[in-house]
Amino acid sequence: MFLDEATIHIKSGDGGDGLVAFRREKYVPFGGPAGGDGGKGGDVYLVVSTHLNTLTRFRYQRHFKAASGKRGGNFNRTGASGDDLFVEVPPGTIARDADTGALIADLTQDGQKIIVAQGGRGGRGNARFATSTNQAPRVAEKGEPGAERTLKLELRMIADVGFVGAPNAGKSTLLSVVSAARPKIAPYPFTTLTPNLGVVEMDHRTFVAADIPGLIEGAHLGAGLGHDFLKHIQRTRVLVHLLDGDAADPFADFIQINAELALFDEKLAEKPQLVVFNKIDLPHAQARWPEVCSAVQARGYEVMSISAVAQTRTRELVGRVFQILDELPAAEPAPVEDIPVYTVEADPLAFEIERLEAHEWRIHGKHIERAAAMTYWEYEEALARFQRILETLGIYQALIERGVQQGDIVHIGDYELEWHD
Repeated sequence: MFLDEATIHIKSGDGGDGLVAFRREKYVPFGGPAGGDGGKGGDVYLVVSTHLNTLTRFRYQRHFKAASGKRGGNFNRTGASGDDLFVEVPPGTIARDADTGALIADLTQDGQKIIVAQGGRGGRGNARFATSTNQAPRVAEKGEPGAERTLKLELRMIADVGFVGAPNAGKSTLLSVVSAARPKIAPYPFTTLTPNLGVVEMDHRTFVAADIPGLIEGAHLGAGLGHDFLKHIQRTRVLVHLLDGDAADPFADFIQINAELALFDEKLAEKPQLVVFNKIDLPHAQARWPEVCSAVQARGYEVMSISAVAQTRTRELVGRVFQILDELPAAEPAPVEDIPVYTVEADPLAFEIERLEAHEWRIHGKHIERAAAMTYWEYEEALARFQRILETLGIYQALIERGVQQGDIVHIGDYELEWHD
């Protein structure tokens, strides 16, 4: 099954928890704190693999999670970091943030990779909290939660040459003749419902051709199979525009298809285009060939006639395509735009207070929610540290000004706290 759009949910690994521990060795009565830091959580990457040519794997697996870091150990041992997760995608994949639509990367080259979710940092062990006034701290941090993100993946096939034309023009037949591809072929329109790729070889040289499903009027607005497959033409270097010699008006089809291409993306109108009049083996096609040839040439396009079924002049067509490709400047690799995985807020310490009910409140804020998730609530010193964070950020005073009362419930992230003065 061909799949060129998919939505996936990714989560990087959580950081490992820091440890509260003390040295307990003979002849070392006051060994001091020895709790190690937790390991870093694994990152999530998208990586290009030429072994894939569709997004079909994401039809069955949509959730991906990297490994979490390990807990810190005694004797100041740092926990092991979680393994990174590499999610393979085919060349030509565009990744966007599903929530904002922001472009993350355009992945086109084999082995190319980009980080899309960074693993959480490991929590600090109690050895990191020792000071001259507190030489035996009973406080540590839990690991930072991993980042969660929903991505929208879109595949735009990478081919040197795109076969375009009206339905039933013979694109699939031509691809089957000039390459080893075996697309579905039948004598009715819209036989091809998905793009097909084929490698065309001649004289020890090759190019990749894509057979794009037939285009009709309104394709740029999504009519027929328009929106779904016009995008696959955007990466091609040369267009081979097949005209159906058996159609009522091949030249009118030619004008219409070119209009649809330009309306979808004006750059498509600038691509080199070789016009090919197909089915020249039919008598009535031979009769109208001179008129169509003159009309197309008057528009400034090169045109030639073939019969894909009879394989008439198909080798000459392939040779001419190679010549056009040779005359074009070397293809530049598509730029990769890296959008930071963690976008910096205008004020990273910002928070909002929401009143849920008469005696319930919720605090929203990236920094304070992360601090809550990294707090060991069972240790008094950790509670005192979190209280200081509330005061430093101004949340404590803001709650008082909003009218928080003794015994009210304050929600921060996944935690419920009872307010006490």
